[in-house]
Amino acid sequence: MKKENLIGFILIGAILFGFSWYQSTEIKKQQAAIRAYNDSLALVQRTEFILDSVARAEAIARGEEYSPSLPVNDAASKKSFSNIYKDSCLNFAAESAGQILTLENSKLKLEINTRGAAPHKVEIKDFKAYGQDSLILVRPGSSDYNLSIYAGENINTKDFSFSVESASESEAVLRLYFANGGYIEQKYSLQEDSYMVYNQLSFKDMDAVIPRNVSSFLIDWNLDVPRLEKGYKNEKQYSKMDVLCPGDSKPDVFGNGRDADKRYDTSVSWFNFQQQFFSSIMTAEEPFAAGDFSLKFQPDGNEEGDLMKCSAKLRNSLSLKDGNASYHYEFYFGPNNYRVLKSYDRNYEKVITIGGKLIGLITRFVIIPCFELLNKFISNYGLIILLMTLIIKLVLSPLTIKSYMSSAKIQAIKPETDKINAKYPKAATDQKEAMKKQQATMELYKRAGINPMGGCLPMLLQFPILWAMFRFFPASIELRQQSFLWADDLSAYDSILDFGFSILGMDHISLFALLMALSMFFYSKMTMPQSDDPQMAPMRFMSVYLMPVMMFFICNGLSAALSYYYLLSNLVTMVQTFVIRKWIVRPEKLLAQIEANRNKPLPKSKWQQKLEEAQKMAEAQQRASRNKR
Repeated sequence: MKKENLIGFILIGAILFGFSWYQSTEIKKQQAAIRAYNDSLALVQRTEFILDSVARAEAIARGEEYSPSLPVNDAASKKSFSNIYKDSCLNFAAESAGQILTLENSKLKLEINTRGAAPHKVEIKDFKAYGQDSLILVRPGSSDYNLSIYAGENINTKDFSFSVESASESEAVLRLYFANGGYIEQKYSLQEDSYMVYNQLSFKDMDAVIPRNVSSFLIDWNLDVPRLEKGYKNEKQYSKMDVLCPGDSKPDVFGNGRDADKRYDTSVSWFNFQQQFFSSIMTAEEPFAAGDFSLKFQPDGNEEGDLMKCSAKLRNSLSLKDGNASYHYEFYFGPNNYRVLKSYDRNYEKVITIGGKLIGLITRFVIIPCFELLNKFISNYGLIILLMTLIIKLVLSPLTIKSYMSSAKIQAIKPETDKINAKYPKAATDQKEAMKKQQATMELYKRAGINPMGGCLPMLLQFPILWAMFRFFPASIELRQQSFLWADDLSAYDSILDFGFSILGMDHISLFALLMALSMFFYSKMTMPQSDDPQMAPMRFMSVYLMPVMMFFICNGLSAALSYYYLLSNLVTMVQTFVIRKWIVRPEKLLAQIEANRNKPLPKSKWQQKLEEAQKMAEAQQRASRNKR
């Protein structure tokens, strides 16, 4: 063997021996650090146990209830250390106990669990859940928030306890360190008098940790939304998910009381887990690249007290520059108040269902301003609804009077229409006679100054207002838990009788809904023309009997404010009808006008001319048909 080769082998052996010795030394150092960590952790646990035991004994001596102050992830802290991950720092973080940090302002109390650096509990101040002393929108254990990324190995942040770099009442900075020196940072902050939680996710010095070919990371947020309102059916009907994509002015809505799921392969600006009156909205400053969303409603009376289980799986583009990247998110935890949501300038107010274009315009620029103006001076919402009803009826009174005058005139000339019906008894079966009857009726209307469309058109013009009110009351958080008369919550159903079981889908009777149905019955009886015409019998039955019953079943489980408004509307309309018939439309005056115009020639309107042309065409077709036979 040559001398040069021998020297080479000796050098190689020395290098291998030196590397092995160095690696062994490092392993021993890591093991010593692990033992020291476990020993110190055990000492802390023993100290906590002793302190808790002393505190428990003192509390019992004072006759007080004792709540132990153990770590959030106490079970994890008792595990023996194990090398699950390649990265030694991750192993430490995986075995470390989590703790709770509290951020608070005048609107929110937010608890953050360092285990996963995620929202743990959210309390919305100045509101209460039905039958409770506070409103917890996110309950401990109900929120699963996780970031997934490949950093030499697959990691999920929910499996690690972040270290606390800084914490105050308004801000918390948490970090997950890696052995190569980089870290993931989650920063949460609150501003005063705001429902918004600001979150900054940062990757620092991660060029040696995250491979260059990793171009994305995932965020999963699963949230069990609790029951917060009185009526399950009403709360479920108005709970849903909203997803807004870049460039859209209003969010895509799905759910509305039904299980649903939807995938978006395009960018997503924000999404909302929406309970009837409260929202949990997550917004990305740089839109999410894609997302999968789902919600599943839970049965009424489930043990957990959940309304629905919501899930969002989001893909984010990752672009590291010198190993660094930063992403900004916002969490809105707060009420579905139109003005509050609009103040954030994110189109959040569009989550409130106030109708389509026409109905939405009426609600946004008429109903809401009127409601807010009255609310500045009046605190009783039952009185506000009464005044709103009177204002709306006053504004619509020209249309209403025109409609009722037309109806009253038709009722006044009933003796004349009865004569026409008697003159053409075969109108129901003979098309020619039916045409003559219709022509005679139209001539009678003309002499009496009655427009056949005078009753229908004004009512159609009023319909958007009625529908706007139907959309407004169930979505108005101002009515939530506001009592009036026997109703303890105007936003939910009122009940004078609870069955304790279900009959035809009902387990109670709403007095406002019952009174509304009765008022509808009497109003229909008052306004429905009396007629011996058999063709009118089905319409009369539907209007007088069927519609009130149907409306009772519909409104029995809906907002008491809505049934109360319809009741007031019917009562005011009945008074208007009585006044018109008593003092404005005089039957004897109409009959005298008809008698005076009986022999006068009447000008034919375009509508009458078209009707006569249609009659002539029908007669010609009948003659042609008879000739063929």
